[in-house]
Amino acid sequence: MAALGGDGLRLLSVSRPQRPPESAALGGPGPGLCCWVSVFSCLSLACSYVGSLYVWKSELPRDHPAVIKRRFTSVLVVSSLSPLCVLLWRELTGIQPGTSLLTLMGFRLEGIFPAALLPLLLTMILFLGPLMQLSMDCPCDLADGLKVVLAPRSWARCLTDMRWLRNQVIAPLTEELVFRACMLPMLAPCMGLGPAVFTCPLFFGVAHFHHIIEQLRFRQSSVGNIFLSAAFQFSYTAVFGAYTAFLFIRTGHLIGPVLCHSFCNYMGFPAVCAALEHPQRRPLLAGYALGVGLFLLLLQPLTDPRLYGSLPLCVLLERAGDSEAPLCS
Repeated sequence: MAALGGDGLRLLSVSRPQRPPESAALGGPGPGLCCWVSVFSCLSLACSYVGSLYVWKSELPRDHPAVIKRRFTSVLVVSSLSPLCVLLWRELTGIQPGTSLLTLMGFRLEGIFPAALLPLLLTMILFLGPLMQLSMDCPCDLADGLKVVLAPRSWARCLTDMRWLRNQVIAPLTEELVFRACMLPMLAPCMGLGPAVFTCPLFFGVAHFHHIIEQLRFRQSSVGNIFLSAAFQFSYTAVFGAYTAFLFIRTGHLIGPVLCHSFCNYMGFPAVCAALEHPQRRPLLAGYALGVGLFLLLLQPLTDPRLYGSLPLCVLLERAGDSEAPLCS
């Protein structure tokens, strides 16, 4: 993972005309302190997000509808206020992004349709094997399945299901807003886009360790299994976080990462062991291999920045004189 310091540190030199240099504004030597401000801001956001889940005292498990509703409230409040942290960071460092804050955070109309469709298509290609497995194990045929998916009654039932709303709507939206849209603009100027892609998910992965508290509290498994599960979840979420950070930078939009996050929450981690024991394991494993191969082949073309217009984070780095950022082309 990226380390803070050495040649990896790059600080924007563009500041407001009426401001003193960044080192003076920060009251320190400059680049090093600016990066620590960025890291501290990201850490504060991560702690605020996780802490908001525990402001409500309850003896009920996390999947109880009453607990989910309360957490919706606190998480939405923290997520709504998270752009203020980026504003404060901008004021402390004196960095001029060259674009509006909302645009920098991926809220823009230019290129929104390919930004919504292509990353989701790319993610579905990666999950070709699990999708085949799901269709093989589904008792209904494709036509019946589509009728169920498109039926208004099915959507109405989903919208009243607190767990569905949490996993498919609230969690993807708020997590991508806080851990990608807010953190990447603060990390990229001091360490570059590449290191930021791998540093940002560390906050995201660590934020999921709070599940240990509830698993230990309700004795859901042995202590060893709980910590082993947490380590696996950290690894998985860190890899996924790096992927959605990559999508955010390459498309300049938040909608793609949110939709991909929602889709992955629905699919869960691929059931590779079940695929190895499946009655039709040969075509299924071929689907797994084909999905991974096509994903790697199409990763660059489907995230080509030229499909999405001007990229805000790349504009920010260009103003710093870093016009050769590899993720921008």
